[in-house]
Amino acid sequence: MSTTESDAEFRQYLFPDEHPRVSELRGLDAYAYRDVAQRPGTFTGELVRGWTPLYLNEFHGVTENGIRREDLFPLESPRPGEEAPVAAMVAAAEALLDAVSEPDRDRLIYDVEAVQWQTWANPEFMQFDTGLRLEFQPEPVRERALALVRASLSPEGYRLTRDMMRINGFLGQVVGLEGILNEFSYNVALYGRPHPSAPWGWQLYGHHCAVNCLVVEGRMTIGPVFFGAEPNEIDDGPHAGMIAFRDRISLGIELMAALPEEQRRAATVYQQMVDPAMPPGRVHPGDERHLAGAFQDNRVIPFEGVQVARMPAEARRLVLAIVEQFVLPLPAGPRAARLREVEAHLDETWFCWIGGHAPGDVFYYRIQSPVVIAELDHHCGVFLDYDTPKHFHVHTVLRTPHGNDYGRAWLRQWTDTATGANGTVARAGTR
Repeated sequence: MSTTESDAEFRQYLFPDEHPRVSELRGLDAYAYRDVAQRPGTFTGELVRGWTPLYLNEFHGVTENGIRREDLFPLESPRPGEEAPVAAMVAAAEALLDAVSEPDRDRLIYDVEAVQWQTWANPEFMQFDTGLRLEFQPEPVRERALALVRASLSPEGYRLTRDMMRINGFLGQVVGLEGILNEFSYNVALYGRPHPSAPWGWQLYGHHCAVNCLVVEGRMTIGPVFFGAEPNEIDDGPHAGMIAFRDRISLGIELMAALPEEQRRAATVYQQMVDPAMPPGRVHPGDERHLAGAFQDNRVIPFEGVQVARMPAEARRLVLAIVEQFVLPLPAGPRAARLREVEAHLDETWFCWIGGHAPGDVFYYRIQSPVVIAELDHHCGVFLDYDTPKHFHVHTVLRTPHGNDYGRAWLRQWTDTATGANGTVARAGTR
């Protein structure tokens, strides 16, 4: 499809070529734009100023009340068929390490407990330059980094990750800012040495795409995970026809329709996306309605809305179907383990909603329990010109509360069992 024939709604909101929002950024690369974006007093500069100190806080984990439960994530051997593809992951990670220079290898790999895990972010500007920036790496390094992602995730998860990256590149082409919005505007890092049993993992993050993955003793967790898109479709070029998040959106609408009227009212904590009834700060200038985004590793997020246990059977099924969409990046075995974990806490699960719930409406929803947080939000324009949320700008967040983001709950247990009598730890998975 040619751009002149496209009737995609997002094209109504393109900035004119001479508009400062795009014209002043043309020709900048990621590092030059980072300097521009961090200037004090600017919108992005104030976001950076607020977010930067948060990653240094001692990790506690997202909770609903500030009290972390320590019994939720036992580090047990995986059931047969639920093992992570560790051998393939190790091979792919070693191939990546072999492909980079020695100085870049030192930049690429961190201790498995390093605070740099918490520097991931989803905006287009580079707040932290953790690991290696793929767009400045030779093609063989980029290919091997993506091979690690492919070896780790399900086919559906790898495709979704690449779709987010490709949509970012498409956006850059549409607005003429390929220097700061392209298919490889992403940082990749390793945490710990690749190992068949000791803990290690990897991180990929950049605009609208962030995945954190850890494996230990055959178990795998992903989280935090951020997937987003503006626009959420590609209407031109080799990937024309790609549309992201259809299932996450349609299942949310179906879930609201499946609720009795009284429960639908209880689930709707605010009628409008920006509602006069909201307390100050409920809509964040960067995160909008999201509560569990980047740098929110220790946030207290109270349960809201309606308890899933009180829902009719069809609504409960739809809650699990939504969660399955969010954990789809996990390979089939670890995904089955994760879904069983979520089902075990269904009686402690809550669902809330903001906005309308008819097809085509914009909205926010959150599914939250002691073991999972899944959020979807429609956002205002960033590189397209609109100041109210549109259905084609979508952000989604997946978290593992109570301390197992980045696999930290498992890591604590593994460290405890690996600690010798002299108090030292022999960790084959750290550098």
